Amino acid sequence: MSPREITSEKLLQMYGRMFRIRQVEERLATVQAAGELPGPVHLYIGEEAIAVGVCAHLSDQDWICSTHRGHGHFLAKSDEIQKMVAEVYGRATGVCGGKGGSMHVADVSKGILGANGIVGGGIALAAGAALSAQTRGTRNVAVVFFGDGAANQGVLFEALNIAALWRLPLILVCENNGYSEFSPTASVTSGEIWNRATPFGVPGRPVDGNDVREVWAAAGEAIERARSGGGATLLEMRTYRLRGHVEAEKSFLSRSYRSDAEVEQRREREPLRLAMAALQGAGVTADAIAKVEEKERAAVRAAFEYAAESPWPAPGAAFEHMFA
Repeated sequence: MSPREITSEKLLQMYGRMFRIRQVEERLATVQAAGELPGPVHLYIGEEAIAVGVCAHLSDQDWICSTHRGHGHFLAKSDEIQKMVAEVYGRATGVCGGKGGSMHVADVSKGILGANGIVGGGIALAAGAALSAQTRGTRNVAVVFFGDGAANQGVLFEALNIAALWRLPLILVCENNGYSEFSPTASVTSGEIWNRATPFGVPGRPVDGNDVREVWAAAGEAIERARSGGGATLLEMRTYRLRGHVEAEKSFLSRSYRSDAEVEQRREREPLRLAMAALQGAGVTADAIAKVEEKERAAVRAAFEYAAESPWPAPGAAFEHMFA
């Protein structure tokens, strides 16, 4: 599949979804700084093209597993903006009843098995979901998003091993944003992450994770291969997070681990800017783009109003949904 195959209509649709994620995340940064949230947030700003380009190929019957930086994955696959924002606010109307919070947003009805605060914790879950799809004889796939730090966890190699042996419909998407929390990736990770699939006979490749067209093409090829019984693929999406590892990190870090100049330089190739240039190059009018942006702004405003006005969970709810 080639990026040239993408239509201007599809590109505009994906830009709108990326714009939605950016609006939500920027608003979460604001309300977190104002002390309106019950806990910390890890924002997806700068990585939007990955979630959107991958999830553009998925249905509600396909599974995804996420990371502690999971808002973008949720919003790329689900239209439930209000329920997700309410969950981050810890409210009873949240998608998990306010019990999951920022790092555990999930919605099984949409094929979202959940964000995960454990580094690499979603990899084994996705392998199990892929085995389930294979056992049931469906054409569904499982996708797991994980960071470059999680690429050093043993579970990745365990998952690659059984995925290769059993030809599981599993797509492993490493979001290499250049930093493992506060450590530059090059200081803690050796070799090329995509090449870790090679010894298992699993295809792997690096992808420009900031260009939604490149992500869409690479993911489409891997997903179709998995649906057709061809097995797993490891995609290393190379990107950059424009916010810190976690909001308010400057309040506890004694020194900065990257310069403002570095962040500004990387901002020149951030996903929304690249997608906007692609839309303009495809002849999409400024008016058409503005209409999409305003629609998304309105939806995000409504979601935050809904969340702020929603009730807190009742104390007794703490004992619900805990045991089967």
